[in-house]
Amino acid sequence: MGAMEDIIKELRPEFQRKVQDLAASLLDRQKRHPRRKPRFDWAGALEDMKDQYTSVELQHRISRLRVGDE
Repeated sequence: MGAMEDIIKELRPEFQRKVQDLAASLLDRQKRHPRRKPRFDWAGALEDMKDQYTSVELQHRISRLRVGDE
């Protein structure tokens, strides 16, 4: 038997139920948000702005937009 099962068996029944509930919740979350391979279809989308802004300037601008300062 694995270490996890050994630990869980030593818990009181109410804690075993909590562990089961937590594991079920984590499994549900994992199923709803599966890990996907990253896509890079956005690469080059700002190519036309390379003469206008540096990458650092774009990062700062995006940060300000997220905060609502712009």
